[in-house]
Amino acid sequence: MLLRLHEDDPRPLHEQVAAAIRRAIAAGESAPGERVPPARDLAAALGINPNTVLRALRQLRDEGLLDFRRGRGIRVAARPEAGELMENVRALVAAAERLGITRAELIEMIEGA
Repeated sequence: MLLRLHEDDPRPLHEQVAAAIRRAIAAGESAPGERVPPARDLAAALGINPNTVLRALRQLRDEGLLDFRRGRGIRVAARPEAGELMENVRALVAAAERLGITRAELIEMIEGA
């Protein structure tokens, strides 16, 4: 799992780490059932505190993307695009409808982004 953090990202480090792992899972770098490297290894590779990585891993566990098992380590439980992305799409469509934006107009806005 190759992770990169961006120095110009204003988000807290644990959120950046969680987002990087989420992207790696979504891109297929780690499939459901595969083991995630230990927090110490990830922290060393990223040059950050292991507690920061643990906080990110716990966040992803709470989202249902990772599974923590004693003696088996941390494994990928699911891909984020299935649940989270669809939830965000529904929220976007609902917000557009509240503002009177048609689906066609919304599609044009997305294509222009």
